[in-house]
Amino acid sequence: MVTREQVIGALRGVMDPELGRNIVDLGMVRDVAIVDNQVSFTFALTTMACPLRGEMVKHAKEAIAKLDNDLEVNVTLSEMTDEEKKKLFNQEAEQPLAERMNEIGHTVAVMSGKGGVGKSSMAALLAVTLRRQGLRVGILDADITGPSIPKMFGLSDRPQVGPLGLIPAETKTGIKVMSINLLLQSEGQAVIWRGPLISGAIRQFWSEVFWRDLDYLVIDLPPGTSDASLTVMQSIPLNGVLMVTSPQTLAGMVVQKAAQMALQLKIPLLGLVENMSYAVCPKCGERIEIFGPSQAGATAANIGAPLLGHLPLDPELARLCDAGEIEQYRAETFEGIVEAIVSAMPETKIKPVFQ
Repeated sequence: MVTREQVIGALRGVMDPELGRNIVDLGMVRDVAIVDNQVSFTFALTTMACPLRGEMVKHAKEAIAKLDNDLEVNVTLSEMTDEEKKKLFNQEAEQPLAERMNEIGHTVAVMSGKGGVGKSSMAALLAVTLRRQGLRVGILDADITGPSIPKMFGLSDRPQVGPLGLIPAETKTGIKVMSINLLLQSEGQAVIWRGPLISGAIRQFWSEVFWRDLDYLVIDLPPGTSDASLTVMQSIPLNGVLMVTSPQTLAGMVVQKAAQMALQLKIPLLGLVENMSYAVCPKCGERIEIFGPSQAGATAANIGAPLLGHLPLDPELARLCDAGEIEQYRAETFEGIVEAIVSAMPETKIKPVFQ
């Protein structure tokens, strides 16, 4: 017959991959009970939207099973209270100097369910359009393993280190940019990191980069609901999230998952943009739905967000991105979308779960 102490001891070997500590010391193990050959406990997560919860539950069951193969393990999931989260993440700790000195008016994350829908180009165009309005704009490239923002803007020089922190690179029109690709020896170098390292880099880009005064900071998230996206939504105060999809039913299905993640974390959805909705024939001007008819209306209704517009598949945009000259792209159709985004933007940021 195993004891409660043995069960807790076994669970000390289960790590939270993002926080780098075992789940017992983190206070996540509650209400351990043993009845005959059944072991049960409550697993208190920092958020029910944690993408690693299945992996941690699996490891917890395996750790207990090593005590006795005949044990049946039952795990109940719950979520920590706000007070417990504050205590765990020590929100009273002193902020880095750069974060204390930065003044950022609005923070917008750009998110998609899957890759290949043009999310990064939408994030870049959002920044470009806001900058053309005379606003002070920055882009935080949170797609650590697939960064593309520097290439679109023709940036390659390494950021300088100032007395207050890293100095972001600046584009030709004055958009400030921070990306892992600016810190690598070559733009083709692979970033082969596990979740905790990726999360740490994102937090540094927010807190240890001297952005100075910005009206808007656009954050380009990686596709899907990975721990990188979770880190942004839990660590950075956001005004809202812009969702990007394409006409395919598959893309619409997966973007709903991403939207559900934002909603579970109480981040406002600013709207949905359907990219690559059609192509225009250069000879006759006919619109061709290359990826099939639009599904954006149904998708927007399903996630409870406004449909902000449809954008074409434009070879000129691809050419300018490849040439590092996206700031030259005249996106008249995108200007109305940006106006809608700004109008829908809450003035109050969502307070991070931890910092």
